[in-house]
Amino acid sequence: MDFRVDDIDRVIKNAVLVMEDSKYQIFEICESARKEMYSLSQELNEVLAETGEIIDKVDKLELDYRRARIRLTEVSRDFVRYKEEDIKTAYEKATQLQLELMMFREKETYLKARRDELQKRVRNVEKSIERAESIASKINVVLEYLAGDLNQVTRILESAKNRQQIGLKIILAQEEERKRIAREIHDGPAQSLANIVLRTEIAERMLMKQEFQIVQDELIDLKSQVRSGIEEIRKIIFNLRPMALDDLGLVPTLRKYIQDYEEKNKIRTRFETIGKELRLPSAMEAAIYRMVQEAYSNAFKHANPTYVTLEMTYQAQMVKIVVKDNGVGFHPNLIESKAKNSAHFGLIGMRERVELLEGRMEIESAINEGTKITIHIPINAESRKE
Repeated sequence: MDFRVDDIDRVIKNAVLVMEDSKYQIFEICESARKEMYSLSQELNEVLAETGEIIDKVDKLELDYRRARIRLTEVSRDFVRYKEEDIKTAYEKATQLQLELMMFREKETYLKARRDELQKRVRNVEKSIERAESIASKINVVLEYLAGDLNQVTRILESAKNRQQIGLKIILAQEEERKRIAREIHDGPAQSLANIVLRTEIAERMLMKQEFQIVQDELIDLKSQVRSGIEEIRKIIFNLRPMALDDLGLVPTLRKYIQDYEEKNKIRTRFETIGKELRLPSAMEAAIYRMVQEAYSNAFKHANPTYVTLEMTYQAQMVKIVVKDNGVGFHPNLIESKAKNSAHFGLIGMRERVELLEGRMEIESAINEGTKITIHIPINAESRKE
């Protein structure tokens, strides 16, 4: 066993050195990309400001040019009031304004093309930074495991390989969840707020030009965007921790989740409770909610069902949860082997939650015969922790 421990120790140390070096290289790449994005953002802001000035200039020249054309028409028609010198002056002014207008329109076209190019480059650099951060996050997770106590690693390799894998997947899932939340905030509320700032600037400019109808239309659109942004923020908050779980309890929160699930995924659902509903400890209600959420999510992702049901039975010492679907089904005895090669722990993670609550979970499934998940959770304990 000693030589095996030494071999493992040597392999782990070499892996740690390689991954540490890779982490710093990725960090340098990420920093370089951030500097490039900062430079591009500065240039983009300058181009946006210059574009706004040119647009204003073009608007003014168009107005002046229309007035010059009207003036030229007046002096050209009335030979009694105006002399040839007046006609010549009006013509030269109209021609000069036309040339200036053409020049500034070309500049406006160039600036708009430059703006679009810079915005595209900024988006590409942001994606590169996101990929680099994702790789660095995964390396950090692996380094945390590799840098641990060698005796503990050896013990895990010999007696608890499955738990180690699940633990690693849980950490990776947490990192993915953080990235998902950050992406939702970036793509949702952050983009909405940026757009609102831009639209308010447009409204301010139109207000200065006394284009009151355009300002009114912009404000109506802004109000709609603000409402949409508030709705997106509420959805993010609900996904993090449904407030209804604390305020209303488990059953109403599950009913709302299943209703939204049916509307979003176009899958028929049914939710039935048996027995007298009881308020459970907060951690237990949260755990049950997450397990039902995971079961429904797995059904949508993997089973391709048309019908999913949930049945909750409240007993004196036990809560029984049954989730059934009419999907494609699977071989339950292959769950463990699939989990080892999966980036998500799915049903295995559900089983871990059930065991932490001192309950038990049974899975019945067969190919083309759907899946039935039965969970029994004791509720007679004074306290439970998820």
